[in-house]
Amino acid sequence: MARLVSSSLVRGLVRSCRASSTATVSRPTFQQFMTYSSAPVGDSNMNGGTSTRVAVDPDTHQDFQPTSKGSDMSLHDIVAQDIKQNPVLIYMKGYPDAPRCGFSALAVKVLQQYGVSISARDILTNMKLKESVKAHTNWPTFPQIFINGEFVGGSDIILNMHQKGELKDLLADVNAQKGEQDSAP
Repeated sequence: MARLVSSSLVRGLVRSCRASSTATVSRPTFQQFMTYSSAPVGDSNMNGGTSTRVAVDPDTHQDFQPTSKGSDMSLHDIVAQDIKQNPVLIYMKGYPDAPRCGFSALAVKVLQQYGVSISARDILTNMKLKESVKAHTNWPTFPQIFINGEFVGGSDIILNMHQKGELKDLLADVNAQKGEQDSAP
């Protein structure tokens, strides 16, 4: 019975495609209203790639048209800026609220013991960022933790520092800086 139904559906689709191909539209029915271009506007050769992008619809308000989310900053510059601007930064798999790796979860739990604000970037969403962070630190594994602009290490090193009491001293500076910023007018 299921085979009969699926066969009928396939035949119906084939018929509709044949019927529309004899008309002025040469594409299958389900593609008639889709408008695609193989390169961005003004770029005839996209490095030989065949990426498909939706063409800009002239009837669409500018607020809803596709935009480029690119930046003029290189990934190396972004990593350097992240490290400089965030007293406690962790490049991890997932986010502090939802780690996607046991080592990342361990690092977050240890840092949360000290009540510091943790800034984080998910390296799973951008493989180029992941490689850039590895190149910056010359460290192959994640998470990678930075405190006061310095690379400290991974979750094993943070845990070891926590157990020895060294992390408390290092993070005391972060809490002192935060207190100074909060009391400034």
